[in-house]
Amino acid sequence: MHLATLDWILIISFFVIFLVIGIVVAKKSGKNTQEFFLSGRNMPWWLLGISMVATTFSADTPNLVTDIVRQNGVSGNWVWWTFLITGMLTVFVYAKLWRRSKVLTDLQFYEMRYSGKPAAFLRGFRAIYLGVFFNVMIMASVCLAAIKIGGVLFNLAPWECVLYASIVTVIYSSIGGLRGVIFTDFLQFIVAMIGSVWAAYYIVNLPEVGGLQKLLANENVSDKLNFLPDFGDTNTLLVLLIIPIAVQWWSVWYPGAEPGGGGYIAQRMLSAKDEKNAIGATLLFNIMHYALRPWPWILIAFASLVVYPQLSDIQAQFPNAVLGHDLGYSAMLTKLPAGLLGLVVASLIAAFMSTISTHLNWGSSYISLDFYKRFVKPEASEKELVRVGQLSTVLLMAFSALLALVLSSALETFAILLQIGAGTGLIFILRWFWWRVNAYSEITGMAVSFIVAIVFNFVEMGLEPYEKLVIGVAITTISWIAVTFFTRPTDTKTLANFYNAITPYGNGWKNFKSVAAKANISLKESHDVFTIDFASMLLGIVFVYTSLFATGYVIYGNVMGATILIGIAVISAFFIFKLWKRK
Repeated sequence: MHLATLDWILIISFFVIFLVIGIVVAKKSGKNTQEFFLSGRNMPWWLLGISMVATTFSADTPNLVTDIVRQNGVSGNWVWWTFLITGMLTVFVYAKLWRRSKVLTDLQFYEMRYSGKPAAFLRGFRAIYLGVFFNVMIMASVCLAAIKIGGVLFNLAPWECVLYASIVTVIYSSIGGLRGVIFTDFLQFIVAMIGSVWAAYYIVNLPEVGGLQKLLANENVSDKLNFLPDFGDTNTLLVLLIIPIAVQWWSVWYPGAEPGGGGYIAQRMLSAKDEKNAIGATLLFNIMHYALRPWPWILIAFASLVVYPQLSDIQAQFPNAVLGHDLGYSAMLTKLPAGLLGLVVASLIAAFMSTISTHLNWGSSYISLDFYKRFVKPEASEKELVRVGQLSTVLLMAFSALLALVLSSALETFAILLQIGAGTGLIFILRWFWWRVNAYSEITGMAVSFIVAIVFNFVEMGLEPYEKLVIGVAITTISWIAVTFFTRPTDTKTLANFYNAITPYGNGWKNFKSVAAKANISLKESHDVFTIDFASMLLGIVFVYTSLFATGYVIYGNVMGATILIGIAVISAFFIFKLWKRK
């Protein structure tokens, strides 16, 4: 596969623009840690929302969706669509709480919420566990997508793909900080969306595909169109819908969809101008992430089933590529003409750079602030902490590139990350609203979920992946709840300071109010109304799902279904707006 001169001009132009943005903001971003890691806490909602969605628009996401659709159809996407529930919970409940905390990183939260050596241990350990281990795993899966795309489109060796894809990203991430990441995200998202929509339109109308109607009627596609899995197939229904909705969304920690917010989503909320901008940013992110983006990828996955119905067909065409159903996306891109191919390749590069740059800045903030400053050199200057963050950026990229060389599947990595985080999600939801949750609760949840994941990964038990997930969630949840009741609660003064800073609602703090009163500690009253927030969350879920499936019905030509769903979406949006005005 060879790119034309026009393609190379487009690709190189985007590289240059990203570098220029990083250089322009470098001076301001390098002033101090608040500028480098939180862009001065002065970002508007729309820019932060687009930055969040650009980050999740990674180079491996189209591959993941293609893998899912080729094997399980459209309904297979419920394994990640269900994370909308926790997304909307973050929008209407947790976004304002994170912004009120005023922490520099979400790990600093631990020493705000808990007390003593266990809180310090938790902060330091998770700085390495999440900032390095988990973060490298995520970035490696994104680099794997770059390897597959580069192998198909450019016939590059895996090491060449990760080397070339990383250089520019590391440069502008290390000098521009979060401000540079957010500004480049804005441009990258526009390029990525234009590229994916235009590519889908062109590929659907290829002669071998035959246009939209023939595509949807093709025997390899027609049985994969349903939004919901076959209710007559109990096993499939459990795996694709019931387990994700009943268990996965609240119990599993996964980057970008953490129950209660966290990670780079929390980083964006903490960098917002105020609470309203934090809420607006996460709302925009969830709408665009779930309702706007999936369909171009789904259509290209459908087309790949027509052109390459079997894995053997892909292998015959691309014998040197790392084989997997996710390769179907890259394989279809080889059909694009000059100019459009360059734009799409630039959009994939943009998607890769957006995700990697965010994870580099997020991970380096943990290493610099939550580990180096907290445990290695508390007296470190702001300039030194920025330099530590910059060095960490380079090292994280190097480790991720090396790990990517041994991975084989985006879906495989997704499953591993879900299993490792199984059972910890409920802690992140309840720690804001139940005073008895303590540092030992989190340490137990983290340790048990990891041990269970290791056992399931290396000991053959004949269990299905969904059975491993449910068992892991049950074991982890029972373990941390038991430890919570058998250990002492957090120091009363620490809890009171946390409560007064956050003012959370809920009966989970009722007993603590009695404890605080006995200690002559006064507590503020919460002005948040749970019923309004919960109703807004439900309406948000309805709005996004109906928008997502209305788009699908429009593509399928189901006018009646699309009209009904659009009507429900409009009504939901109206009531969300009405409730918002009452807050």
